[in-house]
Amino acid sequence: MRYLVVGAGLAGCEAAFALAEAGHSVLVVEMKPVRFSPAHTMPGFAELVCSNSFRSQDLTSGIGLLQAELRELGSLVMAAAEATRVPAGKALAVDRERFSAWITERIRQHPRITVEHREVTGVPDPASVGVEAVILAPGPLVSPALAEDLAQTVGQRHLAFYDAIAPIVATDSVDMSRAYWASRHEANGRDYLNLPLTEAEYFRFLEALRSGQTVPAHAFEEERHFEGCLPIEVMARRGDLTLAYGPMKPVGLPDPRTGREPFAVVQLRPENREKTACNLVGFQTKLTYPEQRRIFALIPGLEKAEFLRLGSMHRNTFLHAPRVLTPYLELRARPGVFVAGQLTGVEGYLESAATGLWLGHFLAGQLPDLPPQETALGALLGHLRTAREDFQPSNIHFGLMPALPGRQRKRARKEAYSQRARSVFAAWRTGGV
Repeated sequence: MRYLVVGAGLAGCEAAFALAEAGHSVLVVEMKPVRFSPAHTMPGFAELVCSNSFRSQDLTSGIGLLQAELRELGSLVMAAAEATRVPAGKALAVDRERFSAWITERIRQHPRITVEHREVTGVPDPASVGVEAVILAPGPLVSPALAEDLAQTVGQRHLAFYDAIAPIVATDSVDMSRAYWASRHEANGRDYLNLPLTEAEYFRFLEALRSGQTVPAHAFEEERHFEGCLPIEVMARRGDLTLAYGPMKPVGLPDPRTGREPFAVVQLRPENREKTACNLVGFQTKLTYPEQRRIFALIPGLEKAEFLRLGSMHRNTFLHAPRVLTPYLELRARPGVFVAGQLTGVEGYLESAATGLWLGHFLAGQLPDLPPQETALGALLGHLRTAREDFQPSNIHFGLMPALPGRQRKRARKEAYSQRARSVFAAWRTGGV
């Protein structure tokens, strides 16, 4: 059988690779480098435009569970992450350039995958293009023409939210007399570069953030922020200590020069193995470029920082999945056309990849059915079919899973969710569920 995959992002590459490995012919159509979205700059596939982190590997977290399930399903993205990872404490982070190159090479060299570079301006009809099925995986920055045709196809306007990108600085431009390497709660950890702030320094920075000039939304854009990725200036306006209890929390990061936890901390996560570049963790922003340079220079240690990339904001598009998609991610209005990635209404790198991987395996007939909602993958797909008027994108978390019986303490509850998920996932893979 032959399949068409539109988009060579994380979800598209996962779907294409899974189908090809199962013996099917796959045509991947990617518009880069013919045309770039507002957030993309690299010509390769699976470009990571926001953070370089795939988050926690802890199995007592939803994302840690999802990572484990993806590995067991033969995920291309997880294999690439392992091959290109950089130190990040308990998190899984990658060198984004090597990550993209690794996946691009696997896709291009696969004997059953053909790649074409052109923009797809309308929802393809499987019969017209001579394929068994079409997988739409254009990412959250759908080109205007395709987005408009998709909106007409599903019979309603698609929805939009905003995703923010954090700045990256050159490590050797950081004042190391103010910084120290450490990992939270790890005595000998050296995975993050930490910049401590006193109370006075914190509030000076806070006030600058609150008064900083931001890039206005376009006239056609309704500004809606995803709660899991709020701009730093938006968080600053929610309360004096919102940042100190959020991305700038000092807990578990004592300053070795004082032996005490500072009032607040800015963490910088290495972008590559050599640690020559670091991104400001949690500092996604919509501040103008001049304001970013001015305000972030108020952080002790960043007074003379060289910004390799400044933060930015872009519109992301997603479908009201419960209304327009079947439980198997097929467009109700266009049978034979399936959707994968953030366009479905999931949020996050691995969540997007998971929809593509599952869809590739499912269309190839390699999975028994939908995974149970007790699993991370099942909970994520379950979110996409849970009817609600205010449907919004979601990361994977235990709140998407069926509740556990009785009441348990936080750590015990997470462990119980994890154990149940691992057991149910194993049974599902062997056809026992």
